[in-house]
Order: sequence, then C-alpha cells, then structure tokens
Amino acid sequence: MAIDLSAIKKTSGLKPPSMIVFGSAGVGKTTFAAAAPNPIFLQTEAGEGALELSAFPLIKSYDELIEAITALIEQEHDYETLVLDSLDHLEPLIWKKVCQVEGKKSIEEFGYGKGYVFALDYWREFLAAINSLRMHKNMSLILIAHTHIRAYNSPDTESYDRYEIKLHAKASGLIQESVDSVLFAKHKIITKKEDKGFNQTRVRGISTGERVLCTTETPGYIAKNRYGLPDEIDLTWAAFEQAIVNATSTEK
Repeated sequence: MAIDLSAIKKTSGLKPPSMIVFGSAGVGKTTFAAAAPNPIFLQTEAGEGALELSAFPLIKSYDELIEAITALIEQEHDYETLVLDSLDHLEPLIWKKVCQVEGKKSIEEFGYGKGYVFALDYWREFLAAINSLRMHKNMSLILIAHTHIRAYNSPDTESYDRYEIKLHAKASGLIQESVDSVLFAKHKIITKKEDKGFNQTRVRGISTGERVLCTTETPGYIAKNRYGLPDEIDLTWAAFEQAIVNATSTEK
C-alpha cells in the first residue's frame, strides 16, 4: 500500500513511563518500585525482603514469564505498573530456553557468541509483550537489575571502568534502547582526604545516608532519560513522579 501525506497523524503524547532501575544489592530498587501506582511484580528472584507485594509465584522458566504477562494482557485487572525483579535473574532463564529449543547443554556450546544472538529473539518477545501492556493496558514498566563494573573502551580517551547493567552486552543494549529511562540507583558518597603521616594522605569514602537516582550518563555509569530530568533525584517514587511533572510542565 502506498503511503502519502494522508497517513500523517499526531502521536498520543506522554505515555506511562518505562525504565530500567539498576544498582547494587540493598540500595532500595525494589522499595522504589513498590511505591509506584498499584504494582504487580514478576519475580525471578526473591528480593522483596519484608515488603508486602502483589506478585505472581516465583518465575522459574521463560515460559512461565510469558504466561504471566499474557494473563495480564488478556484478563481484566486494575494493576497500573509492571515490575520485573530482576533482569539479570531472567537472563539465565532465557539462556536455558535457547538451549532447550536448540538442543544445547549450555549457552557457550553454540560457539562464537551465537547463543547470545539467539537469546535476543526471546528478549525481543519479552519486550514486545510488556510493551503491549504499556500501550493497551496503560501500565508503567519498571525493570530492575543489578550492576557490575566493566571496562569501557572509549574511542576518544583511554579505557576506564564504569558501572553497567549486569547483563550480556547484546541484551543490555537492546533493552536500554527499548525504554525511556535508564536510572542508576546509588548511595550518595562524599570523599575526604586524611593525613596518614610522613607527608602521605589517603582518600576515604563517607556515606551521606542519601540514596539517589542518577538520570544522565557520566564516565562512572550509564544512564539516560527522555524527559529532561535533573541529573540526580531522591530514590523515591514520589521524587521521580514530581521530577517528571516539573520537566514536562517546563517543556510546555
């Protein structure tokens, strides 16, 4: 079918937020997500601690994950936010599915990284399913992940270490592209120089007690957002929500 100017239409404007929230264990990622509007949790790990959550039974296979998302798509409910906790515990379930389908014992048995390429098909299926919830059920999406430190080879400078999402690089890149925000959750630290004597000093990190979400990339970590948020906001849903309101009202 030919496309002409009659096919042009206005987009629907601001949609429910979709985000990755990643950081070290215990920083408060699950607590942040639990405060979102009426959340339903898909747990691939038992990371709720003492929190009381609405959640499906612990997801133990990729097929169970898709069944749970399909139920949310096809059945009536009043949940407003889907939370996956966590991406890095989902990844081995996807690898196991790939191996079952392709008749391999491990993801490394494919050789030359081919297994990780096959896994992208299942990541895409998962992303399409949750995006259907966002588009047709008007649900926000929060994808929780842990972090690891990886060397970053910059074409402009010498390589350096930074915090990244604890996923295979191919999967991480695909998922980052699919969401509006990649938010790095961390404890806010200040540094202080101390005299060790003999004209020597050492630098000590001191926690301020604050926990923040970092919204824009620095050499130390990946991050992004499509709303024009401040570089740092408090690690609370109320602060995130207010920051979006402020950013979108400023644009108008």
